[in-house]
Amino acid sequence: MHNPQRGAHRLCQFFSASLLAVSASANALVQDITAKFNPDPGNPLNNEFVNTTPVSGVCVEGAAAQCDALGIFSIRTGFAANSIRPIQANHQDPRQGAMWKVPSEWRDVTVTHVSTGEVSTVQLRISAIGGAWFLDNPPGVSVWAGSSWSHQWRQAPSPCVGINYLQGAANWARFFWVVPEGAGTCSRQPIGDIPRLWYWTIDYGYSIKTPNPLALSSGQYIGSINYSMGPGSDFDFGDVVLPEDNVFTFNFTLDVMHTLKVDIPPGGHRVELLPQGGWQAWLNQGRKPTRLFRDQTFNVSASSRFKMNLECQYPDGGNTCALREATSGHSVPLNVSVSLPNGLSDGGGQPVNRRPLLLDGSGTELFQPGFYVDRKPAKLHFDIAREHVEQMLSGAGKQYSGLVTVVWDSEV
Repeated sequence: MHNPQRGAHRLCQFFSASLLAVSASANALVQDITAKFNPDPGNPLNNEFVNTTPVSGVCVEGAAAQCDALGIFSIRTGFAANSIRPIQANHQDPRQGAMWKVPSEWRDVTVTHVSTGEVSTVQLRISAIGGAWFLDNPPGVSVWAGSSWSHQWRQAPSPCVGINYLQGAANWARFFWVVPEGAGTCSRQPIGDIPRLWYWTIDYGYSIKTPNPLALSSGQYIGSINYSMGPGSDFDFGDVVLPEDNVFTFNFTLDVMHTLKVDIPPGGHRVELLPQGGWQAWLNQGRKPTRLFRDQTFNVSASSRFKMNLECQYPDGGNTCALREATSGHSVPLNVSVSLPNGLSDGGGQPVNRRPLLLDGSGTELFQPGFYVDRKPAKLHFDIAREHVEQMLSGAGKQYSGLVTVVWDSEV
């Protein structure tokens, strides 16, 4: 996360999760998937990754309106598949012709922080499939259904769903179908024999479910998943048309750019503790104050987990800081606490109201946002208890002082 970014971690690991072991000689298609999270002050409740993978293929070239209406996109990649024998007319077995079965169910992909080794899970499924097919002419494209052949490809066989898109000529066509979650095989049967059929390029769409970025650390997460290709595999094109590649690898890169920023108003670093209503009641009426305190407002912006620590010039010998009188060396404990705005809670989901800040960090080990908090007011509370105020006022005029450091730390 930035402003400022989290500090460097001591543990550095590079991890790539592979769900399928493949030999070094395997031919593979490779797709890089990128997404990022950068909190948006204009829309703080939208805590989602933005897909930054470049779009290509039919949703750019010819079906932009259809894809936008459906909320889908396409990617085109190099791909080749060739028939190993003729396709017979009106065959009953989908595996003996043009068929597509893709991994349309959700699958888990482990992603790992490149510096810390922290792991999370992304889910992926293939949600659309298409591409370009070619055949000899004759028989030409009418072999699919005579004069209405284009309808067969603009629309899709169940369980796939067409988007009313087709490009083509006498011996080729490019199509694109939506694939519902968990869908099975989608296939087309010709009305005449096809001596040779081949595919060139593949267009596909995918859907991803990313983890809650507010629960992730700043930095980069990587991971990968391998899908098998071929008869009976994840990407299955039947028993006649065989792909040249037998592995389809998806590499994930998720960039998390959090914000953790604290703005203290001018002069706010110098804290003067006063009685309620000031010193006039004591000076004019002789009434000793029972409490010295100051509430210091600050603005906090946070999209990440963080903790708060306390550091002291004069520790009180216990778990907090002290203020000291320079001449006598006498010191009194100073209580420091914090209140955070709505949207920030502790590890148990409880609001943070006058939560004590202690030297050992107990009670402030984890604060987490429920949504991006952008420049919301919070308070630091400084006070000295009554019995110690009486000690401070028992002698001649004295001045107690000390340095107190409050740390907001995103290294959780």
